[in-house]
Amino acid sequence: MQSRSAEERRAELVELYREAAVCVRCPLSKTRTKVVFGAGNADADLMFVGEAPGMHEDQQGLPFVGRAGQLLNKLLDEIGMSRDDVFIANVLQSRPPGNRDPEPDEIDACKPFLHRKVELIEPKVLCTLGNFSTKLLTRSQRGITSVHGRPQVHELGGRLLRVYPLFHPAAALRSTKTLEELRADFARLPALLEEPPPVPIGAVAPAAAMATRPAEPAPPTLFD
Repeated sequence: MQSRSAEERRAELVELYREAAVCVRCPLSKTRTKVVFGAGNADADLMFVGEAPGMHEDQQGLPFVGRAGQLLNKLLDEIGMSRDDVFIANVLQSRPPGNRDPEPDEIDACKPFLHRKVELIEPKVLCTLGNFSTKLLTRSQRGITSVHGRPQVHELGGRLLRVYPLFHPAAALRSTKTLEELRADFARLPALLEEPPPVPIGAVAPAAAMATRPAEPAPPTLFD
């Protein structure tokens, strides 16, 4: 099936934003200031998914605009990229009161929006930042400490892509060791983006077919 053009997908993303802006699927709609849909390049090869908006994000309606966002900007700059090259979103689109952890019903309410964003943006690599986005998008309870920096292949948004778990920048602000590990994981992103797309079970990439290599296996579907 032929992929839709970037212009078509961008137009659908705008419609999704309009739907999200008036969403009342969970009680957070009563306490938020602004919906934080996400921001960046709507045709990005690289997408980041964090946890939930904080105070600054809630006020501005933009993701990662506080200290963690400043660190994210710096790490992108170190690998020759900027926010204009990527798309940044969160598991939740509304700030939990007091910046508490997201609750299961809130995650379930926002999950279809996230799923649809990934489908429309069509990233090559999706970086999960921290435990909540990693566990949601890998459908695993393994914590970020044990899986960070290890690419995984998952079906998300109707296609296979690489999910690359990373420490959340906020955690790196609290720990020099975590910052060093996050910086090292970031340094591997350019090479990861250059890798060929993963192939489904039973399929063989053209180059691999000539070399008679086995196809790369696909994992279970992420969403029911």
